[in-house]
Amino acid sequence: MAESDVFRPPAQTVAQDWAALARHLRGCGMALMPEPPRQFAGGFGNLNYRIVVDGRPVVLRRPPSGPLPRGANDMAREHRILAALWRAYPLAPRALHFCADPTVLGAPFQLLEYRPGIVVRDTLPPSPGGHEPVGAALSRQLVDSLARLHAVDPAAVGLATLGRPQGFLGRTLEGWAARGAALADLFDARVFAETVAWLRGHVPADVPPSLLHSDFKLDNMILDGATLAPVAVIDWDMGTRGDPLWDLAVLLSYWAEPGDPPCMHRLRQMPTTQPGFWRRRDVLEAYARLSGRAAEPFAFYRVLSLFRSAIVFLQLFGRYRRDAAPNPRCAGFDSLGRELLDYAHATARRGIE
Repeated sequence: MAESDVFRPPAQTVAQDWAALARHLRGCGMALMPEPPRQFAGGFGNLNYRIVVDGRPVVLRRPPSGPLPRGANDMAREHRILAALWRAYPLAPRALHFCADPTVLGAPFQLLEYRPGIVVRDTLPPSPGGHEPVGAALSRQLVDSLARLHAVDPAAVGLATLGRPQGFLGRTLEGWAARGAALADLFDARVFAETVAWLRGHVPADVPPSLLHSDFKLDNMILDGATLAPVAVIDWDMGTRGDPLWDLAVLLSYWAEPGDPPCMHRLRQMPTTQPGFWRRRDVLEAYARLSGRAAEPFAFYRVLSLFRSAIVFLQLFGRYRRDAAPNPRCAGFDSLGRELLDYAHATARRGIE
């Protein structure tokens, strides 16, 4: 993988006050080394940089500038999770330092263990054996890694009080509905209202909670560049405790299949339409087998996860509209969000998975 696929070019890097960071770290007994920071490419949310502290590379992670959706980009939450989870879940990088003082860099930030590797987004890397065995292996790794996370006992790693699992699904629905209502000029009000009404009428009962990642997908997994084995799972700022099928539904909301409507292919989040990748039904069955949990009925989770995706892309378009230096990749996210909302609405009307 070329360096340009890993890091942003210096001219496109979002600058930070590196002198202020150096002063802060010095006050904590650490030294920021003179090697130029490099901002990681990819993603639409948090800003991530490889810096060198005390002679070793680490990851500096902070939220984007401007107003943030409630509950998102939470550095304190992510630090709490990663300070503990690595003990039981080896794919979790270790938290190294957290700064809550927004006067240093303009927002709270943290330092995390750096794990080198590659990130696969919408295109598979070249493989001498072809893509089919790679697709099958990545499918298996994703499901296995998610089931292993859900098998971790929160109390055993000091996370028994993380989040509010009681009423989790209903609260998740209302949170996304509220975020969507703030973007009402971007979509059909009838489609939005009917989808929310269907969801409110089908909220499942609470189940024993698991630790959740809340955005588990292929490009949030770092892979070994030679073997494609998982090296780390990243982006834990929305981690919590709740219904494990929600994590599975979020993963499947990115999992496009050849016969899906165009909006699923426009996501370009994972290369799951390529040969060898499992179908969503295969994922459900494998997860049920590995976790020992029934993954049926799944219609509510499917509709809510598609609804969530729609609101996420509409939010990104909203940020694009107001940013002084907008990300050009977000220019068409208003139409993508509307199409995903239509797909969620159609799925609810069918009541299928």
